[in-house]
Amino acid sequence: MDKIWLSSYPEGIPAEIDYKISETLVTVFQDSCRKFADRPAFTCQGVSISFAELWLKSAAFSSYCQHHLHLKKGDRFAIMSPNLLDYPIALFGALQAGLVVVNLNPLDKAANLQKELKDAGVKAIMVLDNFTSELEPIIEQTDVEIVILSSVGDLYGFWKRNLIQAYLKFVKRSIHTWHKGHAVHFRQALKLGTKKPYRPVILDGNDIAFLQFTGGTTGAPKGAILSHKNMVCNLKQAYTWVRDLFTEGQEVAITALPLYHIFSLLANCLLFIKLGSENILIPDPRHIQGMVKVLTKKPFTAITGVNTLFNALLHHPTFRASDFSRLKLSLGGGMAVQKAVADEWQKVTGCVLCQAYGLTETSPAVSINPTNIKAFNGSIGLPISSTEVEIRDKNNQALAIGETGELCVKGPQVMQSYWNNPSETQKALSPDGWLHTGDGAYMDQNGFIYIVDRLKDMIIVSGFNVYPAEVEQELKNLKGVNEVAVIGIPDPVHGETVKACIVKEPASTLTEAEVIAYCHDKLAAYKTPHLVEFYESLPKSPVGKILKRELRKQAEHTSKGSL
Repeated sequence: MDKIWLSSYPEGIPAEIDYKISETLVTVFQDSCRKFADRPAFTCQGVSISFAELWLKSAAFSSYCQHHLHLKKGDRFAIMSPNLLDYPIALFGALQAGLVVVNLNPLDKAANLQKELKDAGVKAIMVLDNFTSELEPIIEQTDVEIVILSSVGDLYGFWKRNLIQAYLKFVKRSIHTWHKGHAVHFRQALKLGTKKPYRPVILDGNDIAFLQFTGGTTGAPKGAILSHKNMVCNLKQAYTWVRDLFTEGQEVAITALPLYHIFSLLANCLLFIKLGSENILIPDPRHIQGMVKVLTKKPFTAITGVNTLFNALLHHPTFRASDFSRLKLSLGGGMAVQKAVADEWQKVTGCVLCQAYGLTETSPAVSINPTNIKAFNGSIGLPISSTEVEIRDKNNQALAIGETGELCVKGPQVMQSYWNNPSETQKALSPDGWLHTGDGAYMDQNGFIYIVDRLKDMIIVSGFNVYPAEVEQELKNLKGVNEVAVIGIPDPVHGETVKACIVKEPASTLTEAEVIAYCHDKLAAYKTPHLVEFYESLPKSPVGKILKRELRKQAEHTSKGSL
């Protein structure tokens, strides 16, 4: 496919980015720490650390890893933490020591943790002491030799730190005492690390930066191998896209999505490090009241999120009291942004909700809308610099403009392979470097890409294709619907039938009959849900993605139980 999207690029955005093999995440980090030394880098619960402090503390952590843990270049180091100040210190400390970072979900269950730790060959892990109950029972079945225990208040002052710990331990009873094997506290690790300087490690773009696990919401997790080149190239691609929007050293980004997720890791942590800007960390975005309290305290210039987060904020009564006068970028990714949510967001904040698209396997960014669009357009935007995109059919042949097929991507941000998984690598990556995303999409004549839905989520009713996202978009316009997910249910006559899983607005009296009648007026008969179920809440991943796999499991269990 010709790069027709280049003619739609905003002025000043190049077709290609420049990259030197000597550039790594470590060089990017250290350059920013020198350039913006006195600026705040991260703020959490009212406590900030500057770029200079971040450099010193991460260097101490690097030294601890080298001199006390005897970890060497290429060893895998896991981080299992929400958005706290400890996370970026451990992240950049590990990278400077030449380690491969394995990000883990702190809410994950023991069986999954064991698989990921063992698969990656992790030798050391930092875990928040609130989340050790699932880790401790399986730790002896892994290669982990040392556990570093962090705490919520590690970087706070004496009184605040101890008050928080006492509250969590004795009131909330959420801190678990570690009993198995050798463990050291994060604060102690930093103290020990200051005794000797860390030894700089020779790195280049070909070295692995992350083993980033993916696929947990749809199947067995796989570790995507992301090199320093993959990550730095994607960082440059993102930076090139937004550099005219921001002023270095003056921006404030709201970081609500967990940094262990690839979207937040790149779009918040790394991008705003490069911009010399402040990341305000939200430890638990599910606690909307606490997040809104942070938003109303300080004007912010950027916020990233998923559709469910933006929707939850809009439904909070005091969110509209926030100061949006400096807001320049509202970036939605991770899942489809619904038009009704985007339109309301723009109405409330005055800022267009700009949709982007990416995957763990692409470090993650593939496409983004121009930041100067006037309104939400339903597109995932244009392929970013140095990125090739094709829409292909089942026979792997490129399709014409406007035709729907599988979105395939090639570029310097595409992963090397899946870790220790040649069969899955072969399915996803062609020999010439094209990644098959598994997403159904089409491209218009201006190069804008539109995601139809995950191919695996497509519902086939009597031979007709039903894309859940289309039905969900329509249902979101129905008064009384707060959240909705559409899934396919086996049907003996039609093969599958459409089911709508709905969370109603508070005090809504919406009925199943009203939902079906509304859809009959708006959609073709085969797209109309024949089943409607109302939920108190929908199952979600830590990032806020609705877990349709869990909804299908629940439906299957209910069906079996009724036989």
